[in-house]
Amino acid sequence: MQKFTTLKSIPAYLPIVNIDTDMIIPKQFLKTIKRTGLGKNLFFEMRYDDQGKVIDNFVLNQEPFNQSKILIAGKNFGCGSSREHAPWALLDFGITCVISSSFADIFYSNCFKNGILPIILSEDKIKEISEYANRKEEISVDLNDEKIIYGNNEVQFKIDSFKKKCLLEGLDDIALSLKKSDKIESFEKNLKEKKPWIFND
Repeated sequence: MQKFTTLKSIPAYLPIVNIDTDMIIPKQFLKTIKRTGLGKNLFFEMRYDDQGKVIDNFVLNQEPFNQSKILIAGKNFGCGSSREHAPWALLDFGITCVISSSFADIFYSNCFKNGILPIILSEDKIKEISEYANRKEEISVDLNDEKIIYGNNEVQFKIDSFKKKCLLEGLDDIALSLKKSDKIESFEKNLKEKKPWIFND
């Protein structure tokens, strides 16, 4: 997992509430267990028409928003089913930060496990920052200091300290387990000595 420290990008603004995981990545694309290749199908039903042609007026199909690393969205982002393909699709598209006034709990947790920073801000602050998307101006996200800088303004956000550490160090669940490999090996060695019958074929 890539480390997340600071991020600078022109944000893409998608002012839709209750964007669920099926809107983020529809069910027909869930057959894969690979984390790559899903970006082209992100928001599939909003980005393409029934003939598969690009819908020009959808924000992520427009320059410069098709290169955005920051997505600003309406409240309750990531609701619906708990599919982990949703953050995979965002990440594969290039989005590593989502800003909303609220997130569905499972989606919020899955973001951290995949290197995406979900930021919760008030509706008023989101409206302020969305103006920078409308003007196609960059904003900056600083995870270490937990702040967003836009123009001459900045706003603080709150992140759980453990989740913050995982993003800063690029630690997913596997990496966290590997950090404890010495303790795991020691435990298994002691268990094998005390209860060898457990390990018999």
